[in-house]
Amino acid sequence: MAETTTGRRERKKAQTRQALADAAVRLFTERGFDNVGVREVAEAADVSLSTLFKHFPGKEALVFDLDADVESALVASIRDRAPGQPVLHALRDHMVRTRTAVRTDDPTFVLVESTPALRDYARRMWSRHEKTLAATLAEATGLTPEDPAVAGLARFALEAPSIVRASEDPARTMRDLFTLLEHGWGTTSLARQEDRQDRPGRDG
Repeated sequence: MAETTTGRRERKKAQTRQALADAAVRLFTERGFDNVGVREVAEAADVSLSTLFKHFPGKEALVFDLDADVESALVASIRDRAPGQPVLHALRDHMVRTRTAVRTDDPTFVLVESTPALRDYARRMWSRHEKTLAATLAEATGLTPEDPAVAGLARFALEAPSIVRASEDPARTMRDLFTLLEHGWGTTSLARQEDRQDRPGRDG
């Protein structure tokens, strides 16, 4: 009985959180982020202002309602990887699976990209994820979170989506970026082009 009650309570909390996030994105998209107050979002979701703040610490957070889930999935991609799978490959597969299907015409994406306060919040959010990811990588490798290899991989992985977003084939581009990290500059097409240009000509 207690488990049933707990489950019902958690479902209700999830529904309230989703209703708030949906209302926020709708209002922000229709009227602009700066022209909507949190009280209006609460009213649109039919909850009190205090309830809103129980679920979200501030106005910007309303747009990033899956923030905690994103971080948990990052951690799980390393901790729950297949036996013997390198952390680099586990992270690559996770990023291909979760960060290459963002549509640039998605209302939330457009809202974030067009709102400086939300872009700044997104950057800070990714910075927090970077610290958590570095700690998880350190745990998996026996290195420290400050080790350049660990810190570099965490930074690289979380910056990669901003590069692949403009690609016609984001998944392939994401894999190419991780290949560059794993095997180095010499494997890239640009390096091969440089090599051809540097070779002496037949008459050289």
